[in-house]
Amino acid sequence: MDSETVPMDTDVSSSEVESNKELNAENLKNSGNELYKQKKYMEALELYSEAIRLLPSCAAYYGNRSATYMMLQKYSDALADAQQSTSIDKEFTKGYHREGKCLLALGKPLAAIQCFEKSLVIQPENKTFLSDKLLAEKVKKSEDEANRHHSAGDFRRALYCIKQCLKEAPNAANYKLFKAECLAYTSQYEEALEISNSVLAFDKRNADAIFVRALCLYYDDNIDKAQQHFKHVLKMNPDHEKARETFKKSKCLIQKKEEGNTAFKAGEFQHAHRLYSEALSIDPLNKLTNAKLYNNRATVNTKLGNLDATVEDCNSAIALDEKYVKAFARRAAAYTSLEKYEEALRDYEAVLKLDPTPQNKQAVSTAKLELKKSQRKDYYKILGVDKHVSDDQLKKAYRKRAMIHHPDRHSNDTPEKQKEEERVFKDVGEAYSVLSDPKKRARYDTGADLEEGGLGSGFGDMDANNIFQMFFGGGAPGGADFGFGGGFDDCGGRTHFQQRPHQRGGFHFQF
Repeated sequence: MDSETVPMDTDVSSSEVESNKELNAENLKNSGNELYKQKKYMEALELYSEAIRLLPSCAAYYGNRSATYMMLQKYSDALADAQQSTSIDKEFTKGYHREGKCLLALGKPLAAIQCFEKSLVIQPENKTFLSDKLLAEKVKKSEDEANRHHSAGDFRRALYCIKQCLKEAPNAANYKLFKAECLAYTSQYEEALEISNSVLAFDKRNADAIFVRALCLYYDDNIDKAQQHFKHVLKMNPDHEKARETFKKSKCLIQKKEEGNTAFKAGEFQHAHRLYSEALSIDPLNKLTNAKLYNNRATVNTKLGNLDATVEDCNSAIALDEKYVKAFARRAAAYTSLEKYEEALRDYEAVLKLDPTPQNKQAVSTAKLELKKSQRKDYYKILGVDKHVSDDQLKKAYRKRAMIHHPDRHSNDTPEKQKEEERVFKDVGEAYSVLSDPKKRARYDTGADLEEGGLGSGFGDMDANNIFQMFFGGGAPGGADFGFGGGFDDCGGRTHFQQRPHQRGGFHFQF
């Protein structure tokens, strides 16, 4: 009889197999627990995962792996395991508790509160569950306050409130980006970009993080690049309302600014003023662009001859950008035209500090000289003429002023009035003596008299009465003829005067 090989019976009952799986899975879990206690979380994670592979119906294994993910700050993975554990066992209180802690860490306090409430239904006396629920409620309150202040445009208060949330949920990306957005709105671009970049390092397609980048570029006056980012955000998420809104504002702002520039170049100053004003109303938060718009409108106001408005617009530009050299320089020029020389000097000094060039250094020197000139007697104002007065106009001005302020005309006034009129009369003579001499007038106009220690001796030192005598018939030295004969006009009529010897010498004019 041929021998026949009989195979060995290797069949094992299904119950034995399941028993072995359970035993192995439990051993893996226990080993994982030891590693967890030793803070060897990655190694523990591998063992828990193997246990789950062997026995995927055990809620505790998912719970343990969820706790491990939490220690590794992988809250999304931890949340998924916690939710799986409670789907397997509806009475698994630790699962609900871990789910709540993950949701809170992910910046979802309302959902976290609901999970903590579920755990409290099962164990109402558990102080840990109650404490975490109260914490989640506190975070939710701060989150609501942050959103309320943000909607009201109070980004500094919103920033404060979201920082309170981040104290309890420091890794919540939504809270981080909310903070970054508030930082961008308050011109803290560097920190805002750091936060957005840290989020993008883990999630390159995070539309909110890219929006923050765009916002920083937009408010830092890099609008072209900002618009590219806004387009990218809307391509990723067409429903991103903030990106769509800000992108629209940026386009309107640039369009109005360019229209204003075109009108200005065409000499249409009123139209340019209106366009710049419209541009300024588009986005009050864009400080740097608005500073330029205010400066442009200040230029228009100068062209329109409204120097006070020029100063106001420069004030607004500098308030938005305290290092805006052009605004300081434009305001300095306006102050000079308004004869506010101290203010002009301060602005020119600010310009030099911000931009230390030889040209700006010379501007400071010129401003200092103008200030000195303004602090001496203004001969033009004394005679009531402008700086471009002709010789004939100068003579007429002197004739009128001298007649008005001659002391003899005020002999019946009070002593105080007589003294004041005598002082003015002397100033009128002094002013005429300088401005009627081309050389002295040139030195006066340029301020050379200040640098050289005064106008010196000569015609400017003549007695006011002597000038008056020569002017009205006393005869000028060297036969000079002023061409006014023996009388002068007073209020449209001819008033004659007679000369008689003055008791102190010279002449006394009887009106």
